[in-house]
Amino acid sequence: MPRDRTLAAGAVGLVAVALLVAAAVPGVLADPTDDGPTRPGPVRIAETSIAPGTVSGQTTVLHVQTRLDHRGNPTPNVSVRFRATDAESGFVAATETVDVGTLDEDGETLVQTNLTVEREGGYRIEATVFRDGERVGSGGKTVSGLEALTPEYARTSVGFTDSAALPAVSFSVASVSQNRTTLDLAATLTNRGDSGSENLRVTVVLRQADSNIVAARSEAQVGTIRPGRTETVETQVTVPSEYNYYIDAVLWKDGVVVDTARSAANLDPTERISVNETEREVELRVEDFSGSDDERPRAEGTEAQTVSTSAPGFGVGAAVAALLSLALVARRWGR
Repeated sequence: MPRDRTLAAGAVGLVAVALLVAAAVPGVLADPTDDGPTRPGPVRIAETSIAPGTVSGQTTVLHVQTRLDHRGNPTPNVSVRFRATDAESGFVAATETVDVGTLDEDGETLVQTNLTVEREGGYRIEATVFRDGERVGSGGKTVSGLEALTPEYARTSVGFTDSAALPAVSFSVASVSQNRTTLDLAATLTNRGDSGSENLRVTVVLRQADSNIVAARSEAQVGTIRPGRTETVETQVTVPSEYNYYIDAVLWKDGVVVDTARSAANLDPTERISVNETEREVELRVEDFSGSDDERPRAEGTEAQTVSTSAPGFGVGAAVAALLSLALVARRWGR
């Protein structure tokens, strides 16, 4: 019996020591089912999309969206770096980093940011995923032709019509007095948007077809044009008769050109022009385009011309040489 008691006491002592060690040093008695630290789940870029944002005269904002696909165990310390690189030079134009945090659910997570770049050329937009500062995935797209984006200040839903049956600019003869012709001009505008038109105006310039001399100009305010409606803006000008003219109409919004149109007015009965013809040789009488100081047209893009004249025949040197030759012949015959 003493021996049994000794063994029992020793077993109790061993258990007590084990419990004391387990309490003093956590983790000594490990769970046999424990596989070690939890391994983070995989993260990949499922999709990247780019859309234009605010557009100014010099820059444009690119709205970039990336969807991260996460599966498995939670993944902590996730971030996405967005970078815009010039497609031609390779220079980095803009960089933004977005902290995502911990991804603990299966599925996709939307990450988005804005990159401001110059409104010209093209860019390579890249999205790179980091986990604890380590790169785990990347992807991107290329955008080009940013110069075609219309700045905010020049946007309008109103523009000149483009139809053979309804020309953008038309004219009719109102009256003819001596060598002056008065024209009624009509510019046709259409609102292609969903709201009423803004504060717009139309300027019309008539240039003599052969000289580019501005013969007349006029301006008219554009009233409110309802969505989907077409309206006509009318004005009147007086120009010298028997000439052909290009009619240039410009649509303005707060000092910004938003649309243009061109037509032709054939007042010369001997020939005709169209908007596709720019060169011909005809007689021009500039005095027909002169008027008062307020009405006198101005020449644009004209070039000075010089004319040189020469007469056929011999010069003075040739005549002297001929006289000397005749004298020598006469002297020889005299001997």
